[in-house]
Amino acid sequence: MADENDSCAVAHAPVGAQAGAARPDAAFPHGAGRMLVAVFAAPVSAYLLRYGADAGFRGLLVEPDANRAAGAAIGGFAVVGAIPGDMRDADVVVADHHRDELGLVLRDALKSRARWIGVMGNPRHEAPHVAALEALGVAPGDIARIHRPIGLNIGSRTPPEIAIATLAGILADRNARPGGFF
Repeated sequence: MADENDSCAVAHAPVGAQAGAARPDAAFPHGAGRMLVAVFAAPVSAYLLRYGADAGFRGLLVEPDANRAAGAAIGGFAVVGAIPGDMRDADVVVADHHRDELGLVLRDALKSRARWIGVMGNPRHEAPHVAALEALGVAPGDIARIHRPIGLNIGSRTPPEIAIATLAGILADRNARPGGFF
């Protein structure tokens, strides 16, 4: 019950108490240090990082393609060319499963000790990341750590809707909740 009351207190706090804070960890003390990593510059990545910042995550975009990285000034978030080595407690979302670099970035994400790794994609289609990781010699147990599909099944069709469903799924997982309706 204490968690419910804490959430209620946060939800009903004066608007300035949340929105006016300079740093996400000041506005959202329970989210201090959380990192959300979007892999590959895509419209969904922009929304995911923007909404993630509103939820108290520090955002990072990983874009290995130098040309795409140069054009990916997504809301002022940092853009790097490769998965950082130690992302303990980070949540990693791969926004494009058609890229040639898919296996490499996922292999590096698995090595990074990220808390959660997911790949966007239609669950009715074959998951291309499995073959890509097998070709790189990644162990089946490590491949199984990667979530697909991701997000809550709310019938998302547009980049903002997909980002909301994805972020909601990550939050449900972080809070050990199944997601969906009560």
